[in-house]
Amino acid sequence: MPDALHDHALAHLRYIRDTMERAGAFTALPGWGGMAMGATALVSAVVAGPPRNATRWLSVWIADAALAATIGLIAIARKMRASGSTLATQQTRRFALAYLPPLAAGIVLTPVLASHGLVARLPGCWLLLYGTAVTTGGALSVRIVPLLGLCFMLLGVAAFVAPVEWGNGFMAAGFGALHLGFGYVIARRYGG
Repeated sequence: MPDALHDHALAHLRYIRDTMERAGAFTALPGWGGMAMGATALVSAVVAGPPRNATRWLSVWIADAALAATIGLIAIARKMRASGSTLATQQTRRFALAYLPPLAAGIVLTPVLASHGLVARLPGCWLLLYGTAVTTGGALSVRIVPLLGLCFMLLGVAAFVAPVEWGNGFMAAGFGALHLGFGYVIARRYGG
């Protein structure tokens, strides 16, 4: 009888833990990591300049995206480790399932637009889709994260409406300034 009671209690604890994980917010978004991502974007904006030389401009920003992704993943892992969490949680999986599809769409659209001579339209595409990723993933996080995503989306729309020569400025404003500002707020309010 005691073994059955023990097993029954463990099953209830697992159910409670799983329910709490599903209900909880994904809080591992890195503020300081976001600021580092913003700093690399500002450097990339200076190095890339306007998208006149499409190949060079595209190469600089793709390299920055790879660097930013690396910084972000390392910062998330560090923040989760510092809080005693693991990457293999229900919240992490749900965040990734909401966050990754818009990024995948951007990865698919980048060579399509570039091969049609539309590199100058990539800032609007990237800002809009990254903003969508942050907004959808952020719906499972603290309130400031979807707000960050909406700001990116607005910049993406503005980049589509504005003259194409302003695209690099929109990239700096979004991937640079927004990451710096919101990263600081996230770091101060929600830790690292």
